[in-house]
Amino acid sequence: MRRILLLALCAACGGPRGGAEEPEATREEEIPLPPLPWVTPTSPAADHVVESPSVMLRGATVMTASGDILENGSVLFEDGRIVAVGQGIPVPEGCEVVDASGRWITPGLIDTHSHVGVYPSPGAAAHADGNEATSPTTPQVDASDSFWPQDPAIPRLLAAGVTTIQVLPGSANLIGGRGFTVHLVPQRSAEEMHFPGAPDGMKMACGENPKRVYGERHSAPSTRMGNVAGYRAAFQGAAEYRIAWRTWQEQWRGWRRKRIAFERARDAGTADAGEQESRYGVAVDAGPTKAPAPEDPGPEPPPPGRDFGKDALVGVMEGTVLVQNHCYRADEMLRMIELGREFGFRIRSFHHAVEAYKIRDVLAREEVAVSTWSDWWGFKLEAYDSVLENLALLAEAGARGVLHSDSPMYVQRFNQEAAKAMFDGRAAGIDIPENTALRWITANPAWVLGIHERTGTLEPGKVADVVVWSGSPWSVYTRVDQTWIDGRLAYDRAHPERTPRTDFEVGLGVDP
Repeated sequence: MRRILLLALCAACGGPRGGAEEPEATREEEIPLPPLPWVTPTSPAADHVVESPSVMLRGATVMTASGDILENGSVLFEDGRIVAVGQGIPVPEGCEVVDASGRWITPGLIDTHSHVGVYPSPGAAAHADGNEATSPTTPQVDASDSFWPQDPAIPRLLAAGVTTIQVLPGSANLIGGRGFTVHLVPQRSAEEMHFPGAPDGMKMACGENPKRVYGERHSAPSTRMGNVAGYRAAFQGAAEYRIAWRTWQEQWRGWRRKRIAFERARDAGTADAGEQESRYGVAVDAGPTKAPAPEDPGPEPPPPGRDFGKDALVGVMEGTVLVQNHCYRADEMLRMIELGREFGFRIRSFHHAVEAYKIRDVLAREEVAVSTWSDWWGFKLEAYDSVLENLALLAEAGARGVLHSDSPMYVQRFNQEAAKAMFDGRAAGIDIPENTALRWITANPAWVLGIHERTGTLEPGKVADVVVWSGSPWSVYTRVDQTWIDGRLAYDRAHPERTPRTDFEVGLGVDP
């Protein structure tokens, strides 16, 4: 495999070293490096506190998605977190008890691939904000900047038991931009709906879409080899950008070291050590300076120009932005895994991936998830070689399978789609337990989004995203009775007047 040769600037990054021992005041480890542009401080998820009442859902069949299926089980939650899951849980004082006898309880459903809010309803050119199809690589754009919280699809997702979605840019581009994870609590802005602590995704696309979109414009890429060349150029530029910023970091620290030494010598005898330490932010030696007076190092070195797209791609290479890769064919998935090795990044999940079953051993070994459908296929050539047992074969091989939607309609029947994939596997002689099928729409997508430690299963300490079903979630006759998000009731079928409606529909007088 060819390796990309990066500019070998790292060896020259540091300031002068060696020679006479540096005075205490100029030790570089005492001078912090300036921050890098792609390292943005974020509030930790642990800081996210939700006030919600103490509620117990009691007497149901509880499917935890962590392996247990409890008959006559209960789920207790308070202040947005699950407190206990089990049988015979005592009712705390002041707790609201919901009788869920004869019903089923699961974690909230999670969709890794949605365009809700960026291609909202009603579909119109004025609402088409999911593809910045003006360049084959647009890592600088962010789906949250297009997201419309008033999309009428959102209350319909709540009525289907969906509590979390990843909103992605579309697949016109090789690199389409950042996606973000949405907690479906109705709010006024995208930022308010962002799942606390969730990392961003980076939408990438293989195959027919980018080569068709740009080939029709008689520009690159127009072939699959043009696709790969485009990825390489983008990541090579980001790699050189990272080197340039890290080189500047060291140059700045070297400049700061010289500046402190210069100012220390200039001020020697006019200020005591305490004043100098306060002034320069580092410890100083109050004794006499015997070395020759250092020269003024001049103005501080200017940083490189900021590039928000390269910031995002550096985040991909450093693992803080998770790659969500639209890719159908097995050979292209293997090629993208190899490309990731060249530039030091990993694919978090292949999306659509109808040929994933052909390389299921590789996907299991590489710990790359597959976000796919139960039976969508054949709508273009790269989607042709599909099998109904795709998810089941992945599960049998130990790979992480995920059911995704790519549709505001399909996601409203997520439980039925998971049931279809489960029974298709069983029909082929593959043992697919109910817990495995449930994890396709709960725990596994939580991992794809990097929020698996906070949601996706019913376990104490996790976010209280809970769905109460009228019967078995695998039945076409079952409906969602209640959807709880952050321990608060977000949807209640028994009280349609409480069903959340967007302002868009209120203005049109739509009856929920």
